Amino acid sequence: MATPLVAGLSVAAAALGSRYMIQAWQAFRIRAAMPRVRRFYPGGFEPAMSRREAALILGVRERAALDKIKEAHKRVMVANHPDGGGSHYVASKINEAKDMLMGKGKSGSVF
Repeated sequence: MATPLVAGLSVAAAALGSRYMIQAWQAFRIRAAMPRVRRFYPGGFEPAMSRREAALILGVRERAALDKIKEAHKRVMVANHPDGGGSHYVASKINEAKDMLMGKGKSGSVF
């Protein structure tokens, strides 16, 4: 008489445990898929690019090392390249930002 009762409770406990695990997995999967929210530069481009704006575009410091600038330029350009669906205008601004930070600006002088 007690055996069917124990078997029924075991099945019920397994079903509730499985339901809990499925719900927990779905919540974890949704949370893991959401990337961290980063603050990006909110405005448009200035008429004449400054070192500050160039650093914001590439996501580096104004006085970053050349290898950091090159690495950031490559990362941003891969994400925004015109051949991959990006804008030609944004790609030109990314290149201009790299040139500005590397000292190859329009004036040709290093800041």
